[in-house]
Amino acid sequence: MITVTHTVENVIDTLKYTGYAPEDCLFFDIETTGFAVKTTQVYLIGCVYYSNQQWNCIQWFASGRDGEKEIIESFFHFMQDFKVLIHFNGEGFDIPYLRQKAELLKIKPSFDHLVSIDLFRVVSSCKKFLKLENYKQKSIEKFLGVKREDCYSGGELINVYLDYKKTHDSEAYDFLLLHNSDDITGMTSLLPIITYTWLTEGAFSLESITRTPEEIIFNCHLAHDVPRRVSLGYKDFYITAYADTLKIRVKIYSSELKFFYSNYHDYYYLPAEDMAMHKSVAFYVDKDFRTKAKAANCYSRKTGTFIPQLSEIVPTYFKADYYDKTMYIELTEDFLNDNDLIYRYLLDIIKAV
Repeated sequence: MITVTHTVENVIDTLKYTGYAPEDCLFFDIETTGFAVKTTQVYLIGCVYYSNQQWNCIQWFASGRDGEKEIIESFFHFMQDFKVLIHFNGEGFDIPYLRQKAELLKIKPSFDHLVSIDLFRVVSSCKKFLKLENYKQKSIEKFLGVKREDCYSGGELINVYLDYKKTHDSEAYDFLLLHNSDDITGMTSLLPIITYTWLTEGAFSLESITRTPEEIIFNCHLAHDVPRRVSLGYKDFYITAYADTLKIRVKIYSSELKFFYSNYHDYYYLPAEDMAMHKSVAFYVDKDFRTKAKAANCYSRKTGTFIPQLSEIVPTYFKADYYDKTMYIELTEDFLNDNDLIYRYLLDIIKAV
């Protein structure tokens, strides 16, 4: 086993996004010769951590098959002093792989005391905003403007490692350590991606409302700056987030819509007026001018200005017809002055689009 340690320069402290102290957090990544635990080998485990007021990197490298058990034991022993484990798709691969490998090698795994933060899962929860061609670590780094020296993938380096075991070529050795080092160092730069999940969870407040004849714009303040401008359009809604600003634009409809009464058994439908009337009143209408109301014609009509809603945030809503799935709410002063209701309305849009 070869152990390599060095300080890491130019790492921006992004651990504020985790809510944990820097000294408590350990970034890690493993390199293996494949996915099948029984027939492949983990040959490199790397970590980045904060200690003695500086960022550090430690890597355990197995120059041959015999070193596999030793690097796993060294990693398990090292991470005992940390509280939080940060990784990219570690829940999907790295951690299950090491657990199974530890069982085969009769080593006791040491993950249970750690809080796990999987940056791949964080990214997956806000894909709709990022809209990337794929969600590999390098793609996220590119989106955030993070540059790296390494240009290889873990899969491509398998053959490099297999060749290294035969030749012990120093250039191949350097490639292997550089890729792993760039992966774990790059993770520290990925943490600002968490701000997009906070956005989807409602970390914003309404500041003002701008209105034109065609649309209404809700101007909001984000509790945490997002690192890159993102936008998302869906039907009558358009969302933009940049820096500490969130704007949600909603199309305004100026038209006549219908309010449907749910208890249609208590109503008559009046064909001449094209409206429903409660039986207590419609009882006095000539029988020739009324029929028993049905769900589809038990409505009153309203002309005004409306905006669509995706869920029943406002319980009193209107529709174009009974079978129309779009619900509209009237732009009344009561609605526009109710910040709590507007917040729930906007959060529903963010979650639904």
